[in-house]
Amino acid sequence: MPLITVDYTDRLAGSFDRRGFGLALNRLTVKLLDARPEKCKTRFRRTEEAVVGADAETFALVVVEVAVFPGRSAEARAALGEAVLEALPGYLGAGAGPVQAAVHVAELDHLSYRSATLGA
Repeated sequence: MPLITVDYTDRLAGSFDRRGFGLALNRLTVKLLDARPEKCKTRFRRTEEAVVGADAETFALVVVEVAVFPGRSAEARAALGEAVLEALPGYLGAGAGPVQAAVHVAELDHLSYRSATLGA
């Protein structure tokens, strides 16, 4: 059931291989958290602007949020975060410039989560 959200700044829009990165995220989640491939849901949200730090330098920003049901160890969640950060540069493309990246793997309340395939 992993629900994955990738926020990225506008500056990366033309060079970020989102589909490739999304597929990589799904594979990593299957491998490291023992998720079922068909349950991985990854979406991307383009952000016009982000401010990083307190100086005038402009960074691109990528923030990955992974929500999973309870039961995965803290070590497994941390391993996923590290693997995501290692994989990301390969999907940013040439000329991305400095990119700040963050990953957060959190547990989701399974009692309140619902999912369905509509129109099938």
